[in-house]
Amino acid sequence: MTELPITEAHSCGCGCSDNSGLPELDTRTIPHALRHGAVFGALATLRPGQGLVLIASHDPKPLLAQISEGTDDAIEVSYLVEGPEAWHLRMTRR
Repeated sequence: MTELPITEAHSCGCGCSDNSGLPELDTRTIPHALRHGAVFGALATLRPGQGLVLIASHDPKPLLAQISEGTDDAIEVSYLVEGPEAWHLRMTRR
């Protein structure tokens, strides 16, 4: 069984620092066919007020559209880093 790449500290090597203290889900290490499902699973575990930092290799606009459709805007999203090598998004359950 493969574990999801969720870490407690910012460690992507991009040179930026995220002091949010939130766990990170680095989707770059998840097989493409499983990425959206992994993100939905991680978001489903969050209680109101909890969040995570999503790390992606591209701007995840299609994923964000799916999240918006499926959660009635229950997830607040803010961009922390916008590429070009990695995108970091804070995602918080309302």
